[in-house]
Amino acid sequence: MERWFEESLNRPFFGMHWMPFRQMFHELGERGDMMPAVDMFEEGGHLVVKAELPGINKENLSLRIVDNNLILSGEKSTEDKIERSNYLRLERSHGSFSRTLNLPDGLDTEHIKASFKDGVLEVRIPRTESSTVRQISVE
Repeated sequence: MERWFEESLNRPFFGMHWMPFRQMFHELGERGDMMPAVDMFEEGGHLVVKAELPGINKENLSLRIVDNNLILSGEKSTEDKIERSNYLRLERSHGSFSRTLNLPDGLDTEHIKASFKDGVLEVRIPRTESSTVRQISVE
């Protein structure tokens, strides 16, 4: 049974091995698609959202509130024209991104403050009502 399982994983899939698929999925992340890392937490009566956006200028960044969602979008461009034929490896990403974060209820979206420093965006949204945290025992 163990041998059958190992052979089924290494068997060609419609005449192709899995290696081309692995390479294809690996290359998807190298085409300039960006997904910024985001932290969301509560601090001092505010909901705080921090996003890492290295290499992005403040002018290329957009923040919107739509239907209780915070939408971060922007674009990272390169100053140099990239000649791919001379590169041995190209790992710096460029391109546009958009990230939608669902916000909890009870926020004052009229008094949002956002700051951008050293590639980190910080958004502070005050709470209109205090949230209560309650521990639930599992039986």
